Amino acid sequence: MNTALSLLDRSRTRVGEPDSAALRRTIRRAEAAEVAGYHRFWVAEHHAVPGTASGAPALLIGAIADRTSRIRVGSGGVMLPNHQPIVVAEQFAMLEALHPGRIDLGVGRSLGFTAPIRAALRTEHAPPDDFATDVAELQAYLHGTTAVTIRPQVPDPPPIFVLGTGRGLELAARLGLPAVAGGPLLWRGPEPFQRYRAEFRPSTAHRQPYLAISLDILIADTASEATDLLLPEAWSMAVSRDTGEFPPLCSVEEIRRQPMTERRRRIVAESAKTAVVGTEDQVAESIEDLIAATGADEVMSSASTFDTAALYDSDARLARIFGR
Repeated sequence: MNTALSLLDRSRTRVGEPDSAALRRTIRRAEAAEVAGYHRFWVAEHHAVPGTASGAPALLIGAIADRTSRIRVGSGGVMLPNHQPIVVAEQFAMLEALHPGRIDLGVGRSLGFTAPIRAALRTEHAPPDDFATDVAELQAYLHGTTAVTIRPQVPDPPPIFVLGTGRGLELAARLGLPAVAGGPLLWRGPEPFQRYRAEFRPSTAHRQPYLAISLDILIADTASEATDLLLPEAWSMAVSRDTGEFPPLCSVEEIRRQPMTERRRRIVAESAKTAVVGTEDQVAESIEDLIAATGADEVMSSASTFDTAALYDSDARLARIFGR
């Protein structure tokens, strides 16, 4: 496949481990991804969520960039409602100055996970949607087109990627920015992606549209084993719908010892519908179909599982499918 291949890692915590172990695991995974030939490695922003350890993507990006030498490193993404655009611009200009040509800035519009988190972030009374204004302001700081000149100045600012659903694609097209799409949108037909390309307005930084698609991709020797790899993440999602808390990952064996209500069974099944799992041949066929349907320029796997060794093996197999 000629399509670029990347990883998104959420620094998922695991039962019985400190949060610091999840962060160290993210860095090790990035090192392995670079060796395997991945194009970029992104980290996430989640505040005070029990199952994730990554609340400060700029800091984690710096740590990963220090431990790698070639792979692009970025955010998937920085949630602009939680930050002043000038601060984000300064952080990522600093990263770019220290690691020239390797930093990406993915931005999203999500607010905090719960009402107390939104209150702590001072976003509980945020305007309905200032995202477009914030992205434009962020662009202006990075490209030096505003009255305030941020430091450090960098000759080639990090590219801004817009994360999101259909509205995110519309904004990316209007501002001439690359876009990252994931979730159920990927399975609703080609129209949103065709519209993004048709309505794309070339910008100084990006003359052509660029679309990355993000989804969970897990590979094992058999389809059954690959489905088991998906279960820990799907189970955490199902539990969160009942309890309001996104728990750390636990093993497949532990999950099967717990009662599986009909509601949780349905949520687990729904998670499987938006993921690609199976053997290398099965996954290759599914990804080829998805690339054909979306016209994607890049595929970004956002998968995680409890078994670290199995996750690294899945990453390596996925790289092989893409000829890395």
